[in-house]
Amino acid sequence: MVNFDPEIHLRHLPVEDALYKLEKYLDSAFVNEIGTVRVVHGKGSGAVSRAVWDLLKTHPLVKDFRFADHGEGDYGVTITEMEER
Repeated sequence: MVNFDPEIHLRHLPVEDALYKLEKYLDSAFVNEIGTVRVVHGKGSGAVSRAVWDLLKTHPLVKDFRFADHGEGDYGVTITEMEER
């Protein structure tokens, strides 16, 4: 297994760039057999957060996702559980 960061930062990116980066990251997480990843999208206007959730709802490599708990990043972070290989 390659050294893989289980957290991706999408804050301050335009929505299109954030989604492109997230798609590639999810593919890599799956290939590297990472069970859970943290998607840091920030709170801001909510545009990136909404776009991330829309993508995760239909992504074939994602089993489940939720906002982080209080103290984990709250609504600025989405905890994503990946499907198994």
